[in-house]
Amino acid sequence: MAAPIEVLLVEDSPEAAQLTLEALRDALVPNHISVVTDGEQALGYLEQEPPYSDAPRPDVILLDLNLPKVDGRKVLATIKADENLMDIPVIVLTCSNNPSDVEGAYQNQVAGYITKPSDLDEYFTAVRSLKQLWFNVMTLPRRVKADNAQHQAK
Repeated sequence: MAAPIEVLLVEDSPEAAQLTLEALRDALVPNHISVVTDGEQALGYLEQEPPYSDAPRPDVILLDLNLPKVDGRKVLATIKADENLMDIPVIVLTCSNNPSDVEGAYQNQVAGYITKPSDLDEYFTAVRSLKQLWFNVMTLPRRVKADNAQHQAK
């Protein structure tokens, strides 16, 4: 059985985090979702600082932009400037539909930008579409590295 897909959800709203977790639940594709609630925690998690010393490296990051402590825009810029983190796909999942936020996110190499729909059904549809694409269709960087290591070991 394949290793679970590691997802880091960076979301300050407990309600939005819960909805996202429910929409990402999938019995067919094993996944493990870690949730942090602000940008400072996200950076600590990614840098494996205490209390995240044993945190798994995420395969995908779902990032809200409007976060307390360290803004999501700064988190994104930090990830994409770090040689050890820059290959992790980051998908912005935010309420902001400000054109400058969208443009800035893509300038920082986000893999996608989703404006959270206010309608519950539309929100579930958006997150489930994201799940279908990233859990079932896309090839993730860590998995390519692991596959290459297995082939070289043979």
